[in-house]
Amino acid sequence: MSHVDATGEARMVDVGAKAESERLARAVGAIRMEGATLDQLRENRLAKGDVLTVAKIAGIMAAKRTSDLIPLCHPIALSHADVALTLDPSLPGVRVEATARTRGRTGVEMEALTAATVALLTIYDMAKAVDRGMILEGVRLVEKTGGASGPWRT
Repeated sequence: MSHVDATGEARMVDVGAKAESERLARAVGAIRMEGATLDQLRENRLAKGDVLTVAKIAGIMAAKRTSDLIPLCHPIALSHADVALTLDPSLPGVRVEATARTRGRTGVEMEALTAATVALLTIYDMAKAVDRGMILEGVRLVEKTGGASGPWRT
């Protein structure tokens, strides 16, 4: 357990000796909602405004602030962060794909996962007045590249 020292105390992992490499992580997830809620979102009729734009910005901002939210997570200088939101009538709801990229000594999995989760939470917050039964689901890492362990995909 790399976040625990020999005495069992929590610690931040020292990545100083690791080689820098290009690193990328991609995370996905979804939020299910009533069909009527999705219709209002699609037609930009929710009282809080442009839900998808706000959720995208919230996700990108969250990726940049991940180390402020997750204890012992390294602050990372991201070279890129993006959040793509897609309306999916088959859920019904919205799917999210978040990507984070850097050149560094540690990965950006937490940044991609945080971006995806916060984007979905933002959708919930902005639509909860009309649909408190929305469900966030399936947030998970689907790809990572870089580092000693190399590429990984689901």
